[in-house]
Amino acid sequence: MEERGTTTGARDRPRRAERIMSAVNREPLTAPQRTRNDAVLAVCVAVLAVALARTGGEGIRPDHLGWTLLLAAHVPLVRRRRRPVVALLGVAACVAPYQALDYNPAPPIPATVLALYTVAATGTVRRTLLTGVAVLGPTAIGNGLVNPMGALESLEISGWIIAVLFIGIAVRYYRLYVASIVERAERAEHTREEEARRRVTEERLRVARDLHDLVAHSITLIGVQTSVAAHVLTADPERLDRKAVARALDDIAGTCRTARAELRTTLEVLRADDTAVGAGADPGTGAGAVSGSVSGGEGMRGPLPGIDGLADLAETGRVAGAKVELSVRADDVPPSVGAAAYRIVQEALTNAVRHGGREDLTVRVGLWTADGALRVSVRDDGSGGGAGWSDGTPGFGLIGMRERARSVGGTLDAGPGPADGFEVTAALPLSPPTRISRG
Repeated sequence: MEERGTTTGARDRPRRAERIMSAVNREPLTAPQRTRNDAVLAVCVAVLAVALARTGGEGIRPDHLGWTLLLAAHVPLVRRRRRPVVALLGVAACVAPYQALDYNPAPPIPATVLALYTVAATGTVRRTLLTGVAVLGPTAIGNGLVNPMGALESLEISGWIIAVLFIGIAVRYYRLYVASIVERAERAEHTREEEARRRVTEERLRVARDLHDLVAHSITLIGVQTSVAAHVLTADPERLDRKAVARALDDIAGTCRTARAELRTTLEVLRADDTAVGAGADPGTGAGAVSGSVSGGEGMRGPLPGIDGLADLAETGRVAGAKVELSVRADDVPPSVGAAAYRIVQEALTNAVRHGGREDLTVRVGLWTADGALRVSVRDDGSGGGAGWSDGTPGFGLIGMRERARSVGGTLDAGPGPADGFEVTAALPLSPPTRISRG
């Protein structure tokens, strides 16, 4: 029991110290229950004054008038934080006749010191200095008239008044300093929370883009290949082309394997720790050594395909029934830019196959470098007119492509082609944009 009591006492001491420091650091004008606390403090100071008056000392012992003036001097202290100057004037109005009647000078000193301290701790330096001049002047004059030989005593009183005022100023600036530290800490915490929310939002959008690119492209190819297989089965049942059906089913199976492997890689990136992702992943495009898509079949995972993967992408478009003309004249493309270009071409090709509206669809894909940027152009001659892109319910494909372009500092435009069909153009800078510092 004794040991437990000692441990509890040791635990309570830091809490008590924290409460004391919290009370010291708290702004007096906004402290909770300040009127009640000031009333309790005024009573305590009045009790101290009565004790000092009863112990005797210099001067006349207070009579009825003296006790009345002495106790009345403590009443304004109840409002000392709400009206500090008014409280000081109220104390002075009672202390001045008390001192003039040559009563014991010690009892009203605590109330006077508390009133002066409150004025200095709650007001500006200018107000404090003016208050000091207003108090020191009459005090020095009155003391000189009552006691012409008490120059040393007058100097001592002036020194105490100045010391109290400077202590109040020091406490006020200390509280302002602590408040500024707390404000900066709160602002920094708010900034960190905002940055964390921003990073979570960016990561969620990146995952949404990756999953959209994967699912939309794979489902579109599977849908087209399934339609081809169904057409072969129903076109002429008596002369069934088994090789064509087998080829279509093999294409569907290959697309499923590729989609499954790419989805597995994406999930592995999401489960990876922050160090691995930060070391190898680009936050804008998901390009990196540990992230990205597959470039081969199941079990052949690698970095996210870039410019080199466009040939395979064009082949998947040809398997889906479109005539894809690919032209690439670009070298030394950064991985992040190449990844963004790959995803833009993938989405544009997927939508061209989905919304082309004709069997002999031709899609022309061109990439070249000019003016420090990688230029991307995907144009089809379909009759769909961009259906599903600009009919009021565009889905997420166009949004995702624009986000891909913006993630590397580029721009993207999409709309009807000059003659027919639909066209997507993008300009992706080969180097990150230079930030100009101001000031």
